[in-house]
Amino acid sequence: MHSLKIKHLNVEIGKKQILKDFNLEIKSGEIHVIMGPNGTGKSTLSKVIMGDTNYQITNGDILFDGKKINDLKVDERARLGIFLGMQMPLEIEGVSNADFMRSAVHAKEKEEFKLYPFIKEMNERVEKLHMDSSMIHRSINQGFSGGERKKNEILQMYLLKPSIVMLDEIDSGLDVDSLKLVGENVMEYYEKEDPAILIVTHYQRLLDYIKPTHVHIMVDGTIIKSGDASLALEIEKYGYEKEKEKYRASIGTCAVESILKHE
Repeated sequence: MHSLKIKHLNVEIGKKQILKDFNLEIKSGEIHVIMGPNGTGKSTLSKVIMGDTNYQITNGDILFDGKKINDLKVDERARLGIFLGMQMPLEIEGVSNADFMRSAVHAKEKEEFKLYPFIKEMNERVEKLHMDSSMIHRSINQGFSGGERKKNEILQMYLLKPSIVMLDEIDSGLDVDSLKLVGENVMEYYEKEDPAILIVTHYQRLLDYIKPTHVHIMVDGTIIKSGDASLALEIEKYGYEKEKEKYRASIGTCAVESILKHE
């Protein structure tokens, strides 16, 4: 059983506050989905958890299995078993997919690494993702479409076998067939490996294939409402405005109560 806990996290970039007293805990066997308007800090959250140094934590903690990881580097977090499927995967010329993934898996498994099982699993997953087999011998994401890059992220997830999986808008750039394919592969990994999964998305359509245990609405750098999968359907139907108004009204009420309390 693994867990990722975020306690009272405040994050800035260029003196601008993005995350504000953010709290969340996800455990093995749970799928948490974060939805919210553009610019509310959803992608920032996943980057900060992964250790992006462009962001500064001004308060709060990120805990993996109870251990504070605020100061760990990206590779150290990855070795713990934290994985980020990026919204815009980078193109890296001169390093083939196969070489990159073999090196990453070898670094994780060390003396337990076996080449033949690695190759066998990679080829099987490439087939299940309906990827062209030539892609594993090409430079990372070079010449790949948006959908192919997202499938490549899922391939990496399968081979690295992380215990904490974060997928940042994995549905963007996918057509209907690829969306279904990616969703089914994520659910297969979930059922097989029992990870904790955190998904950032704008659209309920991904949740036709990936079944969340928890759904959160994020506004102004914090979670304003949590619920089960039905919450995503509400958002699809009514949008965010209703919940944003409730949240901002509650902030105003709290501020007034605080003033009265200190008078």
